[in-house]
Amino acid sequence: MEDGDVEMTGSESNEAVAELDDMKKRLKEMEDEAAALREMQAKVEKEMGSAQDPAAASVSQASREEVDSRSVFVGNVDYSCTPEEVQQHFQSCGTVNRVTIRTDKYGQPKGYAYVEFLEAEAVQEALNLNESELHGRQLKVTAKRTNVPGMKLFRPRKSNPYMGFPPRGTYMPPYFYAPYGYGKVPRYRMPMRYSPYN
Repeated sequence: MEDGDVEMTGSESNEAVAELDDMKKRLKEMEDEAAALREMQAKVEKEMGSAQDPAAASVSQASREEVDSRSVFVGNVDYSCTPEEVQQHFQSCGTVNRVTIRTDKYGQPKGYAYVEFLEAEAVQEALNLNESELHGRQLKVTAKRTNVPGMKLFRPRKSNPYMGFPPRGTYMPPYFYAPYGYGKVPRYRMPMRYSPYN
């Protein structure tokens, strides 16, 4: 036997083979798990891609417009009104597909609803029910408009004297020197926000 060779007995070689088989089995399990993770990730990316796909977005926008063309907005709905009562009120106009009474985060009704019909002609009939009464309140019925993402009306902020906006005649502090010549001289700071009226 040479210096670099290691001699193994039969029992040691059996243990080494068993350990090698165990390692191969664990490696196979890890590869299977990695393949499953890659498959799940590809599935999620596909779903995310379809949500950001402009063609799919235009199709969903077109279907939303089609549904909105068959729907009406109902304002001034009594807070105790149920969707079934609103459906009964609009049953004479046509077949009501869905009634949605909007609620806040606490589940309290906001006072308006959307009524979706099966046919678009029912919207004209529903508009005739404008100013009709339900639970003693006059309903405001208008055609539902389609929300366009990113088209929010811009409302500029009003100046609020309590929120840091300077009054019209800005106050300029008198210049004075710190005692004994030490310290900084206070300086006038310009307002943080641009106001064209100052």
